[in-house]
Amino acid sequence: MSPDSTVPKILPLLAQRLSTVIQNRIVVIPETFGSGTCSGYVFNEHIRLLILNYDLREDLIVKSPEVMPPGKMILFKFQNVIPETQGANRPSVLIATSHMQTDGVVPIHSHRSTLNIEIDAQYLKSLLDTSHLPPLLQSLIENTQPLLFEEMIFPSLQTLVDAIVSEPVEETFKLFFLRVKVEELICRLLMVLKKRDQTPLYALNPHDLEIIYTIRDQMLARLETPPVIEELARQAHMSSSKFKRLFRQIFGDSLFSYYQTFRIKEAARLLKEEKLSVAEVGYRLGFTNLSHFSKVFHEHIGTKPKQYSRS
Repeated sequence: MSPDSTVPKILPLLAQRLSTVIQNRIVVIPETFGSGTCSGYVFNEHIRLLILNYDLREDLIVKSPEVMPPGKMILFKFQNVIPETQGANRPSVLIATSHMQTDGVVPIHSHRSTLNIEIDAQYLKSLLDTSHLPPLLQSLIENTQPLLFEEMIFPSLQTLVDAIVSEPVEETFKLFFLRVKVEELICRLLMVLKKRDQTPLYALNPHDLEIIYTIRDQMLARLETPPVIEELARQAHMSSSKFKRLFRQIFGDSLFSYYQTFRIKEAARLLKEEKLSVAEVGYRLGFTNLSHFSKVFHEHIGTKPKQYSRS
């Protein structure tokens, strides 16, 4: 492959808008526009990677030169996975069919820390033994309806992301090294998705998706208040059954189990980083019974909160 053919076509357009140039497949944001970098790699006609880690003084809109027909590409969008930008944000990955992104307009937001992988659905299908695919993976790879799934990033995935973003590799092996890591990332995510058993799947529309995420974010911002499904469904203008069904489909867990996981993660953070007492943490997160708090904490973390705070 020639050097130019390994550069995603969006990068030259971005460099032009920012009055700069591409060097080694990297656009460095000029100080007059902000800071950070955008880099990209086209491994072959089937798979490509963008690493976006920047702050701009204002949003930009760029018309994508690579609009694929519906059903062509599957997107894996890793969020808050670049170590220096994680902070209190939740590292996660969105897995979306191309039917979820069809307008061809790329919003270059003022802040972005993502790693985007696009892979051809038919190429991905050719790598798998499709005779044993569960319905969820079958629907994803067939790529015929608008679907989106979110998974939290666990340590083995974060290790792969760290290698892609920051491991020094000489140019001779760079594309080969990154492609292997990218394909391993995708494989590991498919193995996780395979554990989900929800069927049937329901086609998503942008309006419902936006509402589900808005309510999810509000719920996680108020971890001291256990969610009431009927109230959240009413807020979403959905029936309780539809709300529960879409939430589980997107996040792979029931609403309350998802909430409880984040509640206990926050409890662990408060115990370790803020050095709060077990009672302070329990009451702050809405537990009225500290014995119950200790039991739930042990179920999720594997140790009692008092022992955890001392370890």
